[in-house]
Amino acid sequence: MPEYRRVRIKGSTVFITLVTFNRATILNEPTAPQLLRYVWKKVAKRLPFTTNAVCVLPDHVHMLITLPENDSNYSIRIREIKRLFTRYYLNSMKETTPRNSSRIRQKEATIWQRRFWEHTIRDEQDFTNHFDYIHFNPVKHGYVRCVGEWAWSSFHSYVKQGVYDPDWGDGLVLFEQMTNFGE
Repeated sequence: MPEYRRVRIKGSTVFITLVTFNRATILNEPTAPQLLRYVWKKVAKRLPFTTNAVCVLPDHVHMLITLPENDSNYSIRIREIKRLFTRYYLNSMKETTPRNSSRIRQKEATIWQRRFWEHTIRDEQDFTNHFDYIHFNPVKHGYVRCVGEWAWSSFHSYVKQGVYDPDWGDGLVLFEQMTNFGE
């Protein structure tokens, strides 16, 4: 069995990507983003973290979160988000992908891929790159032409706060040269 090593720094900011099982577009279903938001808030209340940026796409979620000063365990938060979302989702929707023997043995649904991709933010430039990447991602994937057209992104609250102009990212080419953080 592979050994996964994750960087654990108390109070760190971490870029995380969660991907649906077999890249199924379940997050495109009308109630899925609201359900994810509900679960997100519930987990953040019980296991505090700050959401710096988030974008929900049809088959994956990008997030940039900061942990409390005395805490380095982002894995438990991600596990709880995935667990609760799966429970509530399956209560309202039917699992469409059959489970293989491994998933049956592990008592896992076919909602999320196992594990997740993470990157601990090193400095302000790294933060800015990931922050912008998250918000530009719907354009990168061709879901919309302009960043502001994508509803399920923290971009809109940052426009209200004056961090981004409403037309930020329109026509940007530099993102095509960026690495595919976690995809």
